[in-house]
Amino acid sequence: MGFRHVAMLRWHDGTDVAVRTTIVEAIRALAGLVPSIREYSVGVDAGINEGNYDVVIVADFDDVTGYLEYRDHPEHQRVIRDLVAPNLAARAAVQHPR
Repeated sequence: MGFRHVAMLRWHDGTDVAVRTTIVEAIRALAGLVPSIREYSVGVDAGINEGNYDVVIVADFDDVTGYLEYRDHPEHQRVIRDLVAPNLAARAAVQHPR
C-alpha cells in the first residue's frame, strides 16, 4: 500500500533568496541519503496565488517504519535544526496511507 508524508513550509518575510535556495537544495539532497524514501518531490511555489506556502515536500515510503526512519534520520534532523527552523514562519504536514 505505502505511506505518504506531505509537508508545506513558509519562510519568514525577508528570508534571503540564497538562503531559501540552500535550504531547498539540502532538502532535495535527502532523497539520496535516506534509504527508506521511495519517491521524493520538493517543489517551490510559483508565486501565482497570495497566501500559499513557499515549499512543498511529498515523500513516499513502503510503510510507517520507512517514514519514521526518514523523520528521525540524523541528516534530516540536521537540515531541520540548522537550516529550516531558523527561517520557518509556518509549517503544515500530513501523513497518510497510500
